[in-house]
Amino acid sequence: MADEPYAVLGVSKGAAFADVRKAYRKLAKELHPDANPNNKAAEERFKRVSAAFTFLDDPDRKARYDRGEIDADGNPRFAGFGGGGRGPFGGGDPFGPGGPFASAGAGRRATGPGQPEFEDMFGDLFGAAFGARPGSRSGFQAGSKGQDIQTQITIDFEEAIAGTKKRVRVGDRTMDVAIPAGVETGRTLRLRGQGGPGQGGMPDGDLMVTVTVKSHPVFQRDGDDVRMDLPVSLMELLQGGKVEATIPNGTVALTIPAGANSGTVLRLKGKGVARAGAPGDLFVRLILALPEGDHGELKALLSNWSRAGDPPKR
Repeated sequence: MADEPYAVLGVSKGAAFADVRKAYRKLAKELHPDANPNNKAAEERFKRVSAAFTFLDDPDRKARYDRGEIDADGNPRFAGFGGGGRGPFGGGDPFGPGGPFASAGAGRRATGPGQPEFEDMFGDLFGAAFGARPGSRSGFQAGSKGQDIQTQITIDFEEAIAGTKKRVRVGDRTMDVAIPAGVETGRTLRLRGQGGPGQGGMPDGDLMVTVTVKSHPVFQRDGDDVRMDLPVSLMELLQGGKVEATIPNGTVALTIPAGANSGTVLRLKGKGVARAGAPGDLFVRLILALPEGDHGELKALLSNWSRAGDPPKR
């Protein structure tokens, strides 16, 4: 059985998705493998938190779970069992829609209004020992949902920011998996009906794809925002102007204001995680990079600058 997803995330059952997402982001940042190297306990909890968020990230599945229609594994709950109503099935027709034996009673015939032909009914359920006629099913086997299949996929940082499609191979099948923008390491994507085959008319299992995002030497995630350092020359800082910068989704002509300092942060709206309707931003920190080699000429120039010894703000 899967863990109760709300409890794993530390929010009350039925909490709004905004609260679910806020709790997930806080825990994911705290438990992320990059922040807890060689910490197996943190890694396992990170996986549980990611699985819980993945389960609640589907609005339809969250609503059905909140109404008690499915359990934490996504399997349907039979409202007839467990009761509170008349009889062992809690009232209602166990062979009717939603009942535990709905498919088994599909072929029964009525001898009168609302009267099942019990010989046929029990023959279908339990076979010839209960008087099944020739040609009817020899016995009853409860159906079961197909087995879920687990697989993993690794994507580049830029692909996680922009979203992408990746092809995965499962057994003798290949399929394209849509990776949503903003996916993070440990997130599990569920492909409904792409797992093992169901039995007795029950649905096929799901394919569970766990994503790993490669780290990047320049870009860092901060929620839906992205941060990076950009080396610039002394003249670019003093005079300002446009410089070409490589960003996660291509290149951009970045305007540097004249007189900017090393450490100045420029904000590019909408250039972070490409989330539909509310994309993140890109924050570029300017870092002074002096050319390699002898700096004697620069030192000579600065020796005549009256403010060369002024201490910077710290």
